[in-house]
Amino acid sequence: MKVAFQMDPMGSVNIDGDSTFRIALEAQARGHELFHYHPDHLAFDEGRITARGQWMTLRREKGNHVTFGDTQVVDLSTMDVVWLRQDPPFDMGYITSTHLLDMLPPSVQVVNNPFWVRNYPEKLLVLTFPDLTPPTMIARDLATIREFKARHGDVILKPLYGNGGAGVFRLDPNDRNLASLHEMFTGISREPLIVQKFLPAVSKGDKRVILVNGEPIGAINRVPQAGETRSNMHVGGRPEKVALTERDREICRIIGPTLREKGQIFVGIDVIGDWLTEINVTSPTGLQELERFDGTNGAALIWDAIEAKA
Repeated sequence: MKVAFQMDPMGSVNIDGDSTFRIALEAQARGHELFHYHPDHLAFDEGRITARGQWMTLRREKGNHVTFGDTQVVDLSTMDVVWLRQDPPFDMGYITSTHLLDMLPPSVQVVNNPFWVRNYPEKLLVLTFPDLTPPTMIARDLATIREFKARHGDVILKPLYGNGGAGVFRLDPNDRNLASLHEMFTGISREPLIVQKFLPAVSKGDKRVILVNGEPIGAINRVPQAGETRSNMHVGGRPEKVALTERDREICRIIGPTLREKGQIFVGIDVIGDWLTEINVTSPTGLQELERFDGTNGAALIWDAIEAKA
């Protein structure tokens, strides 16, 4: 198959940790041809959806992991698969790219389905499963957020469309910074904030469960550094081997049918203790860590699911 990757520059990825690199390497091993383009080079051109990029060959060799061909413009309708894999922020640029990819014909399989990536961003999709999540509020009004904090005392405040642990604050019952943080966030963005009851179990880790076509294939635990609330690997969280619990499997049984129905093939959910906190559909990670810990080739399972739909 011809496979296009809409992503951040392949030349600068960490080949030992980047999930897109592992997915692309698996595709190449199966004989698929790989095309790379940056989301800035996606275009609607007189009825065609085009991308300016390069065909590429990959190898697991640090400092020499990719060879690019000449730059060219391709009509993405000639592709068999297009991967939507650029990192957030989930801003209007990201949303526009999902609209453009929506225009591709049914013969092109876009992973994950861009319509539902757009309509089900990570911190909003969980709201459809209130029995699985900790007490949560989406709001911009300071008085409304104050009332939520008064009810729950110890809360996490973060930007609704953030990622990688950026802008995440814990506000305990004695904290006096809510008004200042609200002023800062609302001064730089028109977006609402998300507030959740703090879960002390995060000290034991924030579990990333990986699902392929709605089925769990394994998990890794991300443990925060000493003195840190955030467990994201982007901010120093330590990945550890961990087994799926019955509660993890129960959560996956409940959300799995929705993910399959909406064409979300590669998904990473976040579980703290017994609670689901996020359903990551834009650009989830964790494949390489899972493969190292458990020997589970998640990239192969992903391609099995894609090829079965082709």
